[in-house]
This record gives sequence, C-alpha cells and structure tokens, in this order.
Amino acid sequence: MIDNIQIQIPSLPENIRIVESFIDNVKEKYRLDDDIYGNIMIAVTESVNNAILHGNKSDNKKNVSLNLSLEKSQIKFTIKDQGQGFDFENLADPTLPENLDKPGGRGIFLMKNLSDEVNFKDSGSTAELSFYLP
Repeated sequence: MIDNIQIQIPSLPENIRIVESFIDNVKEKYRLDDDIYGNIMIAVTESVNNAILHGNKSDNKKNVSLNLSLEKSQIKFTIKDQGQGFDFENLADPTLPENLDKPGGRGIFLMKNLSDEVNFKDSGSTAELSFYLP
C-alpha cells in the first residue's frame, strides 16, 4: 500500500495546531503506537515550526507544505518552505557546554534524534523525516 497526503499552511505560528491535528489523524488512520506517534509529533511540528520561522521568516504570504507518504514499513514526512534554505552541514551541536544556554539550535537535533532518517534537499528548504514502522 502506498499512500500520499499533502496539506499546505500559511506561515503563521498558530497553524502548528493544524499540523498537530493532521498528525493525530495519521495516528488514527494508520494505528500508530504511542512511541512512534510521539516522535512524529515532536519532530514534524519542530520541522514545520522551523520552516515557518526560519525558512519563510513568518511571512504569511508564504506557505509551508507538508506531505506524508506511506510505503510498506516506512512513513515519510516531507516539509517544504519557500525560503532560501540554510547550511545544514555546519550546525552547532546544542549539547556542547558553550551552546547549552543558547535559545535556538535544538530543533534539528531533536528531529535527527527522534526520526529514523533525516534528509535535507533544495539547499535546506526541504526536510524529509522518515520513521520505520514495526
């Protein structure tokens, strides 16, 4: 079974609740267990939040698209913004002592630790988060 679902939201922080509702519906539809659901919820909302704030600079004329594809034993979320991208190869490690008090920098760390695979494309304006299903 291959499924593909896409939504698009204007770049407003309050639209994260639409993404949360989308993920809740995914949990019900595919009967995801609580561990995978929790990881997906945090990683995907973090990625969408980054797309809104950093990618699209909170410009509500720009959209963030969220695509879900399901293939046999893997669920993949693709998050795309309309920004310039970022240097995803050279990110500060938020766990280093000199970075612990910095307000940002944990989002991608969380995404990488909660997802089974994270890939960036289009200079960083597209993130792919994959989760393996049992």
